[in-house]
Amino acid sequence: MLPFGGAGVPAHKGAPDNRPMTSKETPASTDFRTLALSPATLANLQQLGYTTMTPIQAASLPPALLGKDLIAQASTGSGKTAAFALALLANLNPRRFAVQALVLCPTRELADQVTSEIRRLARAEENIKVVTLCGGVPLRAQTLSLEHGAHIVVGTPGRVMDHLERQHLSLEALNTLVLDEADRMLDMGFFDDIVVVAKQCPKERQTLLFSATYPEGIAKLSAQFMKTPVQITVQAQHAEGKIAQRWYEVKNSERLHTVSQLLGHFRPESSIAFCNTKQQCRDLVGVLQAQGYSALALYGELEQRERDQVLVQFANRSISVLVATDVAARGLDIADLSAVINVDVTPDSEIHIHRIGRTGRGDAEGLALNLVSMDEMGSVGKIEQLQGRASQWSPLSELTPTGGGPLVPPMATIQIIGGRKEKIRAGDVLGALTGDMGYARTQIGKINVNDFSTYVAVDRAIAAQATQRLNSGRVKGKSVKARLVTD
Repeated sequence: MLPFGGAGVPAHKGAPDNRPMTSKETPASTDFRTLALSPATLANLQQLGYTTMTPIQAASLPPALLGKDLIAQASTGSGKTAAFALALLANLNPRRFAVQALVLCPTRELADQVTSEIRRLARAEENIKVVTLCGGVPLRAQTLSLEHGAHIVVGTPGRVMDHLERQHLSLEALNTLVLDEADRMLDMGFFDDIVVVAKQCPKERQTLLFSATYPEGIAKLSAQFMKTPVQITVQAQHAEGKIAQRWYEVKNSERLHTVSQLLGHFRPESSIAFCNTKQQCRDLVGVLQAQGYSALALYGELEQRERDQVLVQFANRSISVLVATDVAARGLDIADLSAVINVDVTPDSEIHIHRIGRTGRGDAEGLALNLVSMDEMGSVGKIEQLQGRASQWSPLSELTPTGGGPLVPPMATIQIIGGRKEKIRAGDVLGALTGDMGYARTQIGKINVNDFSTYVAVDRAIAAQATQRLNSGRVKGKSVKARLVTD
């Protein structure tokens, strides 16, 4: 980890001039009302359930609202999106229909999440248009959207650069540039793309950079186009006891089978199993599915359609176990995650902290289960050093089935052919299922409307029947085609 402002960083234009702020040094007040925000924004925050600022919000919002450049250390789930979203919205002139803010993200999934959050926070202002520019979606549809103007663009570096080169996108009016999960963008080889995009932004602007770790490339980025950024470090550590960590020594040959033993013993309703390679992901999913578990894999080489489908099913509780690599899972913010299983120990101790931080959100207690072979003990030592405490080891013999057989997810997913392009809304689908088709609101879960498909989670007991009724019924007065999505 490279500490900014330390001995290894020269005092040039791009080096931060402030000493790092840790979570212990965050401002005393966590009340949003202490910030220079409009009454309408404060009322909207209250309505959305934003009662107090998280540590990263309390530390970053005061300097950001003063217009300062920031380098902030923050992980997924820390509240960082609201931190930069409130800052860029404060800089926005709704009456000027031009792109005034650009948020760069490493993945489409994260970009979609950021877009949704900005739209929620922008409800205090009328007619704020946010456009998402990512790969996996035809250029033409994005181009048409840009032709009608936008206030904020959220996108991946490659696709944003593509639109800039084609002159579909102008950044002349831009006043805020945000780099979200900058370390992951660097890992994915986006350094040069970020520099190209930044050079097309006006020099007189604010730049907000958020990163979970501080690799060397971030110092290079800040040196190139940031003005004396304030550095903020909010500790990513979790309070001891908040997340129960159990460590098990295994032989490599028994690692995959042990995962199913963990599931049978602890029976987490929803869990992510992290593997270091895509092949390990594939192998583990094969083992779990053969044993009757509802599991799907998420790794970098999946087609976008497959990724979307996997993510929808996991988020709406239609599958019990998501088996993923770190890069593929980056940016996912899944609420109510019962457990994290580290099938392979990561050699990067900070990534371990981010992995296990996906469980135990809010007031909930988390569970992290770690499988370790003898050749991974060195990585465990690094994790212990970072966490400041020894690992608690448990015997494999404690893993006994607690009954009930393989975990069965409570919901199942139905795909309806047709989405935003056919003017289908979530309310239309809910109305059809709870109206003429006679289902209770409690039997319907999350509804995700994409451009060309709609996914609706329903109680597993009614899934087959609901699919039939959708195929023979109507949504928004039109016949639709529906199918039950299976593993």
